[in-house]
Amino acid sequence: MEADLCIRAPWIVPVEPRGVVLHDHALVIREGLIAAIVPQSTRVTATTTLNLAHHVLMPGFVNAHTHAAMTLFRGLADDLPLHQWLNDHIWPAEGRLVDNDFVRDGTALAVLEMIKGGVTCFSDMYFFPDATADVASAAGLRAALGLVVIDLPTAFARSPEEYLSRGVALCDKWRHNPLIKPLLAPHAPYSVSDATLARVRIQADELDIGLHMHIHETVGEIDQSLTVHGMRPLARLDRLGIVHPGLVAVHMTQLTPEEMALCAERGVSVVHCPESNLKIAAGICPVPQLIQHGVNVALGTDGAASNNDLDMFGEMRTAALLAKGISGDPTVVPAPIALEMATLNGARALGLGDRIGSLVAGKNADIIAIDLNTPATQPVFDPISQLVYAACREQVSHVWIGGRLLMRGRQALTLDERAILSRATSWRDKIRSVDQGGQP
Repeated sequence: MEADLCIRAPWIVPVEPRGVVLHDHALVIREGLIAAIVPQSTRVTATTTLNLAHHVLMPGFVNAHTHAAMTLFRGLADDLPLHQWLNDHIWPAEGRLVDNDFVRDGTALAVLEMIKGGVTCFSDMYFFPDATADVASAAGLRAALGLVVIDLPTAFARSPEEYLSRGVALCDKWRHNPLIKPLLAPHAPYSVSDATLARVRIQADELDIGLHMHIHETVGEIDQSLTVHGMRPLARLDRLGIVHPGLVAVHMTQLTPEEMALCAERGVSVVHCPESNLKIAAGICPVPQLIQHGVNVALGTDGAASNNDLDMFGEMRTAALLAKGISGDPTVVPAPIALEMATLNGARALGLGDRIGSLVAGKNADIIAIDLNTPATQPVFDPISQLVYAACREQVSHVWIGGRLLMRGRQALTLDERAILSRATSWRDKIRSVDQGGQP
């Protein structure tokens, strides 16, 4: 067997089939794709062979919802109610500071953090998405590019029509890039009118792309919709033809059994952001019940402004433990399902399940290696259990995307870490001045 790269490890967790651990196997990569997974005794002639004595190989994490550039707002205004956090701090700062340079530098910081944490694909929703795509593609990171649509004017666009026209142009620009997948991203039911949502649906159908949207995040959102529209947000979206297999519904902390059944029937994917939802006390997504209904549930970090990190190990562990604690059942969301939520389910939500999210022959070689030879992850009885309940992102040693090595020995190879951190420090001073009422 000939290959470009052969990686040998004591454990390979392909994620698909669920719960499988391959002991003493090798991952064979050719032309950026997984060619085979074979026993280490198999003779492989490879251009490069890497022997990892203490590592587990698994697919890279898929962070199914974030606002990458908002990493520059990390810690700006913590421990506040959602409306106060947004109205008094985040939105004023965005209004005065967010431009192409802000998004470029904030995304670079986020991309660096995600690569070093084993994320190989992220789904973003923010202004100036062209800058996000530029940074991600240059770094070699895979991204689902959320093209924001909102009724409010911003520095990015002044009207719904302008948001959509810019989104269409960006979709045309990026849709053939192998690392970038465009999505239309109407912000939320409470910030997008019926008329705009109708245009979004038509445009998404014409472009044949999915939709990424905050839905049912808080009790207040539900109450407002009942007052203004006489129905709950999901019912309103369903009336407008938005609830379909291309919908990625983020948060979903307030759901009735009937709404869960509707999501299952229509093939909607739900993105659970447990740590962000807990921090702003928005509610808790009913993950065990959604899984019982057959809904595809993925994981996202949300933005670092409300989390405050982009750590998928933390989200995976919190999701599993939270489901057990709320349900009173220690068997719900076991480790293999939590790992699937953080990888394959995210890929499926983004329409990439046939390309990434599991280590299967023919898929893109998006792979991470995690060193389990640490005091916190020894002894190893079950590698999947160690990944979910004990390992941390600092144990990620190598990252490959499409067979390209992006990190080796904790050293990012496609980004200038020192320059990125320096620019983040410069932005801190500008943001602090604006938040305290000064000039940027």
